[in-house]
Amino acid sequence: MAKGGFSGGRLENLDEVMTKRYVESGMLPFVHTQIYRKGHLVHNGFAGKMDIERNKPMRDDALVRIYSMTKPITGVALMMLVEEGALGLDDDVATHIPQFKRLGVYASGMPTLLADQPPQFITTPVKRPMKVVDLVTHTAGLTYGFMMRTSVDAAYRKMKINDFNTPGGLEQFIDDLSKIPLEFSPGEQWNYSVAMDVMGYLVQKLSGMTFGEFLRQRLFEPLGMKDTAFYVPEKKLDRLAACYQPKPGGGLKVQDDPGKSTYAAPPNLESGGGGLISTAHDYMRFCQMLLGGGTLDGVQILSPKTVQLFSLNHLPDGREMVDMAPASTQFSETGYNGMGFSICGSVKVDVAKTRVPGTLGEYSWGGAASTAFWVDPKEDLAVVFMTQVMGTEARLTLRRDLRTLVYSAMTESYQ
Repeated sequence: MAKGGFSGGRLENLDEVMTKRYVESGMLPFVHTQIYRKGHLVHNGFAGKMDIERNKPMRDDALVRIYSMTKPITGVALMMLVEEGALGLDDDVATHIPQFKRLGVYASGMPTLLADQPPQFITTPVKRPMKVVDLVTHTAGLTYGFMMRTSVDAAYRKMKINDFNTPGGLEQFIDDLSKIPLEFSPGEQWNYSVAMDVMGYLVQKLSGMTFGEFLRQRLFEPLGMKDTAFYVPEKKLDRLAACYQPKPGGGLKVQDDPGKSTYAAPPNLESGGGGLISTAHDYMRFCQMLLGGGTLDGVQILSPKTVQLFSLNHLPDGREMVDMAPASTQFSETGYNGMGFSICGSVKVDVAKTRVPGTLGEYSWGGAASTAFWVDPKEDLAVVFMTQVMGTEARLTLRRDLRTLVYSAMTESYQ
């Protein structure tokens, strides 16, 4: 039986393959897949256990750590302020963050070994100022401390850049970040980074509200995303899934126990790059809004013309991620081939190069605990996938299999 342009039998096969290959094999604790097309939720399949140690079966409304799937939400928040004239994508970031005026590009030096002294570096001037669009596309010259590649990311680790426990929150994060040089001049490379956390600070500063309050009042409540926030209140803790990581030799071990999770209390730093908790249903509401051209159930968040920007490649000169990522950078939430970068997420620019089915202009991203989503406007399709495993080498293979199974279940295509 076909529904929403999908084969019912093939959707059952999707659940069966994902369950056997990933849950029953012990690679993932659970899988939860939602597919929305042509105005309807055509599939909502889940299997496994949300908490193995407590023998709690997966439930439809389980709360999960979405980590970097926070980034597209931050992108929408920023674009709401762009629409209101508070800033533009081609603005110099230093116009809004004066501390960034002194940022140079790393030339030499190492983080000092003395705990009470900031890192000491020699820098060269940037070739051009950092633009807001550089933040949006990870081309700003920033990085993450976990990259373990350079003296700059070592300085991030020393100064605990982007630590959710940072006492001064986003303001202290910006002050600390302004003391560390850029890895490269803006626009020259693509490097996964804390850029969306900087964007969260911009939203907070320009809106006059805390970042979390802006998201709650302007985005989550209007869209009916009642379970999405930077922490889990006590009354909802029984719905928080455990998060795992692979054990040497196979199997899973607990990485974040819901009984004593750090997500049970509000963080000092509301991370626009990776701090949110959500559910499959809530995140699908967010995707439905994007698929609807910025409007859902009569509530307009963005204009259709702004949402169209999410389907475009904003990398310099239309380049692909594979052309701009440093050779030593391997971490990403997507494969690089055939992918450009849009507003806080990847965008498909060459289907053949990706080696999986898809559509030009389809945009997506994932989270560190192996979650994923994509929006395919031309096929009127959105997909949300939830699980909770950090550091699994199967992350990209998992997403390849998911895409293949979803698109193979289609019985009709608009392309």
